[in-house]
Amino acid sequence: MSQPPTPTQRVSAIPFPEAYALPARPDGVSQQAQDAYRQTTFVLGSELRLFEEGMNLQLRIVRDASASAFRKHPYAALIGLWSRSYLALADTCLLATRGSYASCPVLVRAACECIAAQHQLQAGEMSLFLEWLAGNLAPNEPHKAFEFGLGRYFAGEALAADERLRRVYRPASELGRPNFGATTLLLGPESNSQRLALSFGDSSFHLGWAEIVLGWLLALAERQLAVAVHATGIFPIHDDVHRAYADYARRAGDALGRPDRCSIEEVEEGQDKRYLVRNFRRAPGAAPKRVLL
Repeated sequence: MSQPPTPTQRVSAIPFPEAYALPARPDGVSQQAQDAYRQTTFVLGSELRLFEEGMNLQLRIVRDASASAFRKHPYAALIGLWSRSYLALADTCLLATRGSYASCPVLVRAACECIAAQHQLQAGEMSLFLEWLAGNLAPNEPHKAFEFGLGRYFAGEALAADERLRRVYRPASELGRPNFGATTLLLGPESNSQRLALSFGDSSFHLGWAEIVLGWLLALAERQLAVAVHATGIFPIHDDVHRAYADYARRAGDALGRPDRCSIEEVEEGQDKRYLVRNFRRAPGAAPKRVLL
C-alpha cells in the first residue's frame, strides 16, 4: 500500500478562546427573546451550566495540545473540524436561549457532521486529508486564483455507526429541511385539527423545543469530547482529563435520561422510519403531549 504524500506546509500556532461563557442577557431584542432567555436560564440553568463545562473541557484539551510538538498535519485536520463543531454548538446555544429554535437544527446537523468527520479521519482515513493538503494551497494559473480545493468529505460510516451521534443527526437533519410537518412543529406547535397556528419571526419560549435543543447540545459536547479523548497520538490527553471526561459523560447521560424531559426519537411504523416527540409542552406547568412526525 502506497504512503500518502507528505504536505510541505508547516502548521502555525492556532489561536483559541481562553474560556467559554454562556450567552449573556440580550439587549436590544424583542420582549419575547428577553423572556425566552429568562425562562431558559431559570428552568434549564443546571443543564446550561453542564454544557458550559463541556465546552470549557474542550478548550482545556485544545490548550494542552497547543505546543509546537503537537502541531502536525493530522492535528490540523482534526482541529479545523473541531473548531467548526465548537462554533456551531456555541451559536446553537445562543439561538436557543433567545427562542430562535427554528434556526438550531441546521447548525446541529453541521456539528454532527464535523464531529463524525473527525472520528472517521483519525480512525483510518487521514490519508485523504494529507492528499488534499499536498495537492492544494497553491496558485491556480488558469483561473489566476489561489487554489484551496473543496476537498469533499462526508463521514457517513461514522454517523451510521455511532448510536448517540445518529440519534441527534437524523432528527436534526429532517427538522432542518423544508419539510411541512417540521416547519409546522417549529413555527406553529399549537396547531391542531381545528386551526393552523403558525407564527412569523416568533421567539417565544417553548420548553419542549428548549429541552430538545439543549439535549442535542449536551449529547454533542460529550461526543466531541469522546473523539478528542480517543484521538491517540494527536492530542495529549492526561489522566485528569480522562477522569473529567468520564465524569462529564456520566452527568450528561443522567441529564439526557431525565424521564420528564422533552426528547425526540426515531421509531418504526411499518416500513417507514418516523420521529416521536415525547413530553412536548410550551411551559413547565402545561400538560405534556406526544407528537409524531
